[in-house]
Amino acid sequence: MRSDFLKAIICSLIALSTCAWGQQSNSCANLLSFKAPGVEITKATPIAAGTTEPNPYGPGHSAPIPAYCRVEGVINRRTGVGGEEFGIRFALALPEKWNGDFLMQGGGGGNGIVYPPLGLNAAGETPALMRGFAVVSNDTGHKSHSGAFDFGFMKDQQAYLDFAYLANPQVATLSKQLIAQFYGKPAAYSYFSGCSTGGREGMVLSQRYPTAFNGILSGDPAMRTGLSNLAIGQWIPIAFNQIAPKDPTGKPIIAQAITDSDRKLFADALLKQCDARDGVTDGLISDPLGCDFDPAMLACKDGKTDGCLDPKKVAAIKKAIGGPKTSEGVQVYPPFLYDTGLTATTGIRGILLPGNGIFGPPPTAMEIDVEKEALKDVQPLVDSMSTNLTTFSANGGKLIFYHGDSDPWFSPLDTFGYYKDMVEANGGLDTVSKWSQFYFVPGMSHCGGGSALDQFDLLGAMVNWVEKGIAPASIIATGKTFPGRSRPLCAYPKHAQYKGQGDTEDAKNFECR
Repeated sequence: MRSDFLKAIICSLIALSTCAWGQQSNSCANLLSFKAPGVEITKATPIAAGTTEPNPYGPGHSAPIPAYCRVEGVINRRTGVGGEEFGIRFALALPEKWNGDFLMQGGGGGNGIVYPPLGLNAAGETPALMRGFAVVSNDTGHKSHSGAFDFGFMKDQQAYLDFAYLANPQVATLSKQLIAQFYGKPAAYSYFSGCSTGGREGMVLSQRYPTAFNGILSGDPAMRTGLSNLAIGQWIPIAFNQIAPKDPTGKPIIAQAITDSDRKLFADALLKQCDARDGVTDGLISDPLGCDFDPAMLACKDGKTDGCLDPKKVAAIKKAIGGPKTSEGVQVYPPFLYDTGLTATTGIRGILLPGNGIFGPPPTAMEIDVEKEALKDVQPLVDSMSTNLTTFSANGGKLIFYHGDSDPWFSPLDTFGYYKDMVEANGGLDTVSKWSQFYFVPGMSHCGGGSALDQFDLLGAMVNWVEKGIAPASIIATGKTFPGRSRPLCAYPKHAQYKGQGDTEDAKNFECR
C-alpha cells in the first residue's frame, strides 16, 4: 500500500505524462489477449516518440511520429483458391496523446499491402496520427505478390468480396472495439480518408454502411475501374495508334504519334485560352468547367505546316480526350478535362504522351468495339454508383469529394458526374451542400503531383464541419511546384478568382465566386 501510494505521488508530481504512457504501454501489451471471433492479434507494441516511418506509397512523410501503441492482426485467416492464404491484415496506431477520434485510411491500387497507419491523405502537412487520431490501415483481405496493381486475388470469390466492400467495415468495427478497450472509452467521432482505390472505398462506405463514419473524404475515386481502364488502356492508345507512324512490321509506333513540339504548341494554346480567366496568369486553370478550349483552333489550314497541328493529330487528340463512345455516339465513360497535366512528361505521364500504360505495353490494335468492351467492363461488386444517401445524411454524415483536374487515370468528370447525380437524388444542391461538397484541384495529377498546389488540409476542414458544424468556405492549397504560392480551393459551383489587387501569390487576395 505504501509503495503504491509513493508511486502515485511521484506520478502526480514529476512525470504525469510518462507514467500515464507507462500505464498505456501495459494496456498495449494487454491487447494481445483481445478475443473476438475470427480475430488474431499478432502484435501489440509501444512505439517510442521520435520514430520515423516514411510512407512507401502516396504522399511521403518522414517527420518524427509521436508515441503510440501499434497493434497488428488478421481477421478471418483462411486457405482459399490455389491453396493461398487469405485474411484481412491490419495495423492500428493508438497514440499516447489521443484526441478522442478515429480515422481509417483508404488503400490504393489493388491493395494487398498494409501501409503505415499515419493518415497522410488530404491532411496537409500534419498527418492524422500526429494530430492525435487513432489510425488504422488494412490490406482488404489479400497479399500483393507483384506490386500495387496485382489483381490476381480476384480468382478467390471471398477475397474479391473483401476487396470490393466487406473488409473495411470489419476492420473499422474491430478498431473501434480495440480503441474502447485501450482508452477506456469509445471514439467520439469516426472518419475515413482515401484516394484512388481509397476514394472508391469511401464512396462504398457511404453507400453500403451509412452509419459507420461521421465524415468521409473521397479523392480521385477509382469508382468505375473497368470503364476507366477501357478509356486509358484501349480507347486513348487506339486513337493515337491510328495516326502513329508504323514500324517495318506495320505496327504503330505510338510514342511518335505526338511530338514534343506538338505538346508545347498544345500547352501554350490551352493556357492562353483558359489560364487568365481567374484574373491572373499563373499556370493554373482555376475554372475547368469554364475552359472553352478546342484543339481544332490549332489545326493547320491552307497548306500551312508551322505553328499548327496536322488535322489528323487534332482529331486524334479530341477523340482521346473526349472519352470512349459507341459507334452510335453513346458516351460510355466521360471526357477528361482540358488541363495542364495533359502534356505532363514527368511523374504520371499525361494523356498526350502516349506510350506504355500502367499495366504494360500499349495495345497495337487500330480499332475497338466499344459496345462489347463496355459490357464486359461494368463491375457491379466494386463500382460505387448508388446515389441514395438519405441514411448517411440523416445520420449527420459529411462527405467531401475532391479530384485532380489533370488526373490521367480517372476522369474528374466521372466523379463530378456522380456528384451531380447524387445531388439530384438527394434534394438538390442547396440541400446536399449542407452535408457534401465537391472540389476540383487545378493541375493535380492522380491523388497528388503535377503542376499543381496539391497540399491541402481537408481533414481539418472535415473535423470542423462534423464536430463544430462549421462547413468549409474554402480550403487553402500549397505545393512544392509553386514555392511561396497559396490558393483557395473552392467547393462547386465556385472557383478561385483574383480580387484584382494584392499579391497574386497569396490566397487571401482570391475569393470563391
